[in-house]
Amino acid sequence: MFFSPFISKQDTVSQIMLKVLLALVPGIALYVWYFGPAILVSITLASITALGTEALMLKLRDRPIAPFLKDNSALLTGWLLALSIPPLAPWWLIVVGTAFGIAIAKHLYGGLGNNPFNPAMIGYAVLIISFPVQMTHWLTPHGLGQVELGFIDQLGYMFAGVLPDSLRLDAITMSTPLDTLKTRLHLDEPIKQIFGLPIYGHLAGHGSEMVALGFLLGGLYLLAVRIISWHIPVAFLGTLFATASIFYLIDPAHYVAPLFHWFSGAAMLGAFFILTDPISSPTTHKGKLIFAAGAGLLTYLIRAFGGFPDGVAFATLLMNICVPLIDAYTQPKVFGRKDKADGKDGGQP
Repeated sequence: MFFSPFISKQDTVSQIMLKVLLALVPGIALYVWYFGPAILVSITLASITALGTEALMLKLRDRPIAPFLKDNSALLTGWLLALSIPPLAPWWLIVVGTAFGIAIAKHLYGGLGNNPFNPAMIGYAVLIISFPVQMTHWLTPHGLGQVELGFIDQLGYMFAGVLPDSLRLDAITMSTPLDTLKTRLHLDEPIKQIFGLPIYGHLAGHGSEMVALGFLLGGLYLLAVRIISWHIPVAFLGTLFATASIFYLIDPAHYVAPLFHWFSGAAMLGAFFILTDPISSPTTHKGKLIFAAGAGLLTYLIRAFGGFPDGVAFATLLMNICVPLIDAYTQPKVFGRKDKADGKDGGQP
């Protein structure tokens, strides 16, 4: 027989990060199924770079290396960055973005627990601003492209920038569903005609909608094991859905249905894995709702009216700036503390 009180042992940082990494596996598996194994090479490169940069920075800061390498936080940064950039991006692009995220966005501010910005999204922002052409090397889902690269061909393209002579092509790239939609809407093509393209599936992009579903399943696992709370995913996806619904109801000829935004781009990845970063997000439940709602609104506005096809990364960074202010105004009153405005004791009935 067991008697109360029951005190459960909390997970260590290493265990929490490992569970988050495991939660990414369903999305990664579907990514490989629909787009090929190139993403695994990107993840491997990002992992090696993240661990190497982490060790170097710890050495320079005269900090113990082994304990911090084992906390898996650097690995998570590398994986999130690799999943955010094209799988056929040149190898050096992955290395540069990951190293920048770890060295500058993380260790420049004092390491894990002190970074105000999400390191993976800082790396992504630097890459898409500095190397916009290289950030367009997206793969076509299996069965939809005029040509399909085998794994060896993908490696040759990533590491040497060359394609097989038999293809007689200089490059192989594909616009994302979000980018295709934005480009063709600017050409005044009707949405019904745009969605008739082979690149689109039932809800969003063919293949990419299933990858988003994989990240959704991983996110539900994180909720089930209480690694994250419901506040950020619900507020982000809810605001994104509500904003998209308003524009869709006003003008369905120029704005897509809200489910398209849920299952396109990095919406699911952002809702469960990026915005929920405990270091760069608010500490209070109310603050998390405000933070995620702002990110959802900004994501839609950037997608619909901005210069980038997806807005999750920039929305995350913009809301990261607001976190200290959000925390300052959403902290609950301390019990027994007198309120200067009315002379009452905070927390008293």
